[in-house]
Amino acid sequence: MFGLVFSRRFSMAHRLTSGLSEKCALPHGHNETVTVRLVATRPQRLDGAANMVEPFERAKARWHGWIDQAVDHAFQINAADPLLGWFRAQEPARLPRLLVTPGDPTTEMLACLMMAKLSAFLAADGGVLRCASIVLEETPTNSVTFDGDPADFLPEGLAADAWWHRPDPSINDLGAAA
Repeated sequence: MFGLVFSRRFSMAHRLTSGLSEKCALPHGHNETVTVRLVATRPQRLDGAANMVEPFERAKARWHGWIDQAVDHAFQINAADPLLGWFRAQEPARLPRLLVTPGDPTTEMLACLMMAKLSAFLAADGGVLRCASIVLEETPTNSVTFDGDPADFLPEGLAADAWWHRPDPSINDLGAAA
């Protein structure tokens, strides 16, 4: 089976507040790379003319736009982080730049949320492709690979209409609460 594989690099900041990584409790940043592997939802023979599953440009356009315009230079923050209240009170204009996660914004969590978001984009684009795997490289020596159904790995009880399920450019659901 053919797989379309492409990568995008972005910068981010986050902090982890669960107490499992004291050095990560202070806001800090990484230059990350996300690599996705897309496959046809209904694999077929090459047609002898165009000979492609889907043009790369069409397959990656919405995804790359989202990474470049919403995720790049966003601050990834736990929905329960007290800093979120500070941003609401002190810098509400920056709320759209907060990528809000259910629990700490770990590489594992981000890989799951990104898989869900990309799946929403692909479904909205006609469902010709599906994401088979995602690799999120946090540093040159640390990465996470995810190839499952995000619903099987995300915490239970999350909203079915959360930002990661929608094919829009959102990275949080703070608009109504701001």
